[in-house]
Amino acid sequence: MTDRTPFFAGLTLGLAGGRNRRPNQKAAHLRPVHSPRRENHDMVADQINQQRQRIDEIDRQIVDLLNERALAAMAIGRSKNAGGLPEFAPEREQAIIDALERHNQGPLSGQSLRGIFAEIISACRAVQRPLRVAFLGPATTFSHQAAMRHFGSSCEFAPHRSIIDVFHEVERSHAQVGVVPVENSSEGQVSVTLDLFLESDLNVCGEIYARISQVLMSKEAAIEKIQRVYSHPQALNQCRNWLARNMPMATLIESTSTAAAAHKVAQEDGSAAVGSILAARQGGLNALAVDIQDNPHNTTRFFVIGRQKCPPTGNDKTSILFVTHHKPGMLFSALKHFADSGINLTRIESRPLKNTPWEYVFFIDMAGHVEDAQVRQVINTLDEETRLLKVLGSYPMGEPEAWNGAEQAV
Repeated sequence: MTDRTPFFAGLTLGLAGGRNRRPNQKAAHLRPVHSPRRENHDMVADQINQQRQRIDEIDRQIVDLLNERALAAMAIGRSKNAGGLPEFAPEREQAIIDALERHNQGPLSGQSLRGIFAEIISACRAVQRPLRVAFLGPATTFSHQAAMRHFGSSCEFAPHRSIIDVFHEVERSHAQVGVVPVENSSEGQVSVTLDLFLESDLNVCGEIYARISQVLMSKEAAIEKIQRVYSHPQALNQCRNWLARNMPMATLIESTSTAAAAHKVAQEDGSAAVGSILAARQGGLNALAVDIQDNPHNTTRFFVIGRQKCPPTGNDKTSILFVTHHKPGMLFSALKHFADSGINLTRIESRPLKNTPWEYVFFIDMAGHVEDAQVRQVINTLDEETRLLKVLGSYPMGEPEAWNGAEQAV
């Protein structure tokens, strides 16, 4: 009996304590427990909300400034029209980008900044009058993608079936500029483009470097479901090793273009196409794999052609063509002038001279502008020493796209 007394005594005290507690007083074990995790979550949520409010305010300021910029662009457009000046000024657009890159302190990369301002410039150009850009089609090809990256999406893009059609479209003033391929890092020169410069009076007023990133696209969600792969023969050939390793059982089927292949697989089960990320996005297709080309550095260089001539920017190239007299040492003599003047040649190509068997026309790209004293002196000398010399144009030097692994397929 005495052994049970402490138990009952404790129980009695506990009951007594319960009877004596005020109605609004909770037992210790019923009080809310303080949670450091909950408090930290609330603090983080408050910080995020504050930064989002700041972003919203900055975005409103950006919109106001963009509209101010557009109004200034409209005023410039009116002045250009009154003075009979060309609407498109590639040297000015390049100067804007260069100045902004020098001003940039990060964290945005220079490449990101170029992309953002290409769209801003394109939109401000469009409020004056949309720039019409002719390119080698069909739509969503790498020519289209290169044109969009260079000029921004607020343009009228006109696809054409051949390079000669692009030249004619610009020559007839149906488009202010055209975009044509001139060389590929793996395949070499695009001979049709070079040959057309012999006959055309258009100028080269820009250059674009576009890395050829091939994408496997399909309406299917998994590679395992793919039985057929469609694309242009050149695209299939560029990805042949990757396809053999990753899809050995798939049947490869040639199409007239990468765009046609993308259109077909959008309507067909169990099939995929190889082409640009632009084709995948515009076709609503899944990018099952990106950068599947066997050569990750495969790049195509494009010329921007038009009627305008570009003033110097300080970072320019000049393209010329010439035909030497058919005598020993004439090519050596021509090239020696560049070496003696310290002018760097960035490309030398030759093509057969039409209607004159076994004679050749030479195409040269050099660093510098035709208005630079040294460049002008060499060109004047060559004009006296050659059978034919033609300055194709001086233009802002393009920048090859950097390769940092797989391109984002979003």
